[in-house]
Formats: sequence, structure tokens, C-alpha cells
Amino acid sequence: MIRSINTLLVPIPTIRAHKLACTVMNEQVLVLVHIQTEDGYEGWGEATTIGGLSYAEESPHSIKTNIDTYFTPLLLKEQPTSTAKAMQLLSLHINGNRFAKCAIETALLDIEGKRLNLPVSELIGGRVRDRIEVAWTLASGNTATDIAEAERMIEQKRHRIFKLKIGSNPIIDDVAHVLAIKKALPDCRITVDVNQAWTELEAMQGISLLQAGGVDLIEQPVSMRNKAALKRLTEHFDVAIMADEIVQDPQNAFTLAADHCADVFAVKINQAGGLKAACLIGQMAHLAGIELYGGTMLEGPIGTAASAHVFSTYPSLNFDTELFGPLLLTEDVLVQPLDYQDFGLNVPTGAGLGIEVDSDKVYHYAKQAITNSLKSSKPQFATNAQTEIL
Repeated sequence: MIRSINTLLVPIPTIRAHKLACTVMNEQVLVLVHIQTEDGYEGWGEATTIGGLSYAEESPHSIKTNIDTYFTPLLLKEQPTSTAKAMQLLSLHINGNRFAKCAIETALLDIEGKRLNLPVSELIGGRVRDRIEVAWTLASGNTATDIAEAERMIEQKRHRIFKLKIGSNPIIDDVAHVLAIKKALPDCRITVDVNQAWTELEAMQGISLLQAGGVDLIEQPVSMRNKAALKRLTEHFDVAIMADEIVQDPQNAFTLAADHCADVFAVKINQAGGLKAACLIGQMAHLAGIELYGGTMLEGPIGTAASAHVFSTYPSLNFDTELFGPLLLTEDVLVQPLDYQDFGLNVPTGAGLGIEVDSDKVYHYAKQAITNSLKSSKPQFATNAQTEIL
């Protein structure tokens, strides 16, 4: 039986500003779910998103509020006897909230794996790879800075695939920035992520120039609401076009796969609504002849470990992953950090997620964040702020 469910907001500064088309990040607020059972097991999940509400419809504070208000009372009352039954219960009573559902499922699978002494990957289909290559995002916005950063990563054998965030500047300026980096790193795969910033006409111009310059992959160039434009761009260009924000739950992904709206799907466990849903999206893409890319919401190590378990089960992963989230943070919440080496990440092999969370550190950071929030709040909001108590 489930004894307790705690939802924690843990803000951690990034090692540098991380610039996207929609926002600039200087910290990441990890949304962590800690579930404990009556028989002594504990599991951890993560529902981290990017940049508050600037990226997705769920924010850290809304995720915590909804889990505390709706998810937790329902699960404690009904006491589902398995992860599958728990997720069926949540789907029946709670619409949407894919990020929150992912965190709950991850924590329950972590417990289930520990109870059975199996890695989570073996509960969701079975891994076919023990290591995944990891791309690094160059997002300072400065060409020389990005080149120098990439060269350091290559020298340290950390990364040799690089993604560039563009879309906030004029197309000609963004393209010049990208092609200068491609020229400086001729042996590296270069991906650009437009984060939906271009119209279809702008995308025609930008992609033409990027394709001619040897860029390898174009991610979500147009709005997620414009499926037809994404399909037209995919059919028009030789360079691979990747769907990202438009790829959400399995039903949505099925429609995209059936219409072959992209060459590649970026799959994110939170965006999919959970680990099993992300596995299903991967299977559908594979059957439709669509390549796969392991995406990230810039999760900390808990969400990153969970993602690695999912991506380890994909029959093909030809465009690799970008599970660099923990490397962007100034602090770690694990007793032993994830194993990054030789341009990739070794998928944890222990029971459950195969990681050990530093509970004392997590709860300390979460309480410190509440204290700081109370200090910075105006007096009339103090009562509301205190509802965030763990």
C-alpha cells in the first residue's frame, strides 16, 4: 500500500544562461515526486518542464498543486495494487496533466522494479542497448562562445553531436551563426531547433540555406498547430525534419505517424504522459518507418535516468539522444551521479531506476525554496505561499 506521496519543487541554477526561442533559462525547477509504501519501498519520479509556462501548458507550480490536490488523495484512497492499475485510475479521473502523470508512473515503476529486483527497462519492454549517445545544446547565442564550448566538449569526450537553438533572431543572422559553427566542426553532427518560431515561408527560406550548408537535422521549424506545414516541409526537403512539440500522447503520435508528417520523432517521457506511453510512441514510429530521437525537458538526473531506460528499449535510435539535463545544472541530487563518458550515458543497471536519490539534500533544497519564496512575498500573499508546505 502507498503510505505517502510528497511533491517537491527544487530550483537549481544552470551553469550558464540557456537561450531558447521562447525564453532564457538561468535555473531549472525540478518537480520531484517521492512515493513511500507501507512495506518500506520508496520511488522517485520527475515532472520537470522548461521555462514556466513559456514552453508548455504545465508549470512546476501547477504540477505540484494538481498532484497534491487531485492525484495524491485519489491514489491514497483507492490504493491501486500495480503501476498499470494506478495509471488506469488516473486516466479515468484526471484529464491531461501528462507531466504530472509521468512523474507518478516513474515513481511507481521505480518501486515496482526495486520490489522485483529488476531495472525499469525490463518492466517496459526490455533494453536492447546499455549505452546511449548524448548531444549537447549550444545555447549561449554567441558564435565564438558556442564554438569554444563545443571544442571543449569534444576534447573531454563528453559530446560530439551538437544542437543549436535558433529562431529568436532574423533568419539570415541565425543561419550565419549555425553555418559558422558547422564549418568549425565539420566532423560533428549539427542539429538546429527552431522551437516553432518560423512561419512556413520563413521555414522554406531557412531550411534551404541550412540544408545547403550541411546541417543534419531540423527540429520543429513551425508551430505545433500547423501539422500540414510540417508535412509539406518534410516532403520538400532532403534534410531530415524532426517533430518535437507536436509529438505528445500516443493518440496524437499515431496520427502524425500515419500521415508521415516528419522524418524523425523527438520523444520526451513527460510530454508523452509517461514511460509506457513513450515506449508506445517509439514502437509506432518504428513501424511507420520514422526515425527516433531521445528528447529531454532538461530534466535532472531522476527524469534523465527514467528517459534513458525508455530509450534503451527502442529497436532503433539512429538520431541518438539529448539527455544532457543534469550536466546543465550546478548541483546534483543523487548520491552517485549518472555515468557520462565516451560521448554518451551508460544506462543504469540497478533495480528500479538504478539510482540513489540524496533525500536529505532534496528536502533541504525544497524547504529552502519555500523559505526564500515566503521572504520575497508580500504580506498579503503569505497565507497562500504557506500552502506549499511539503
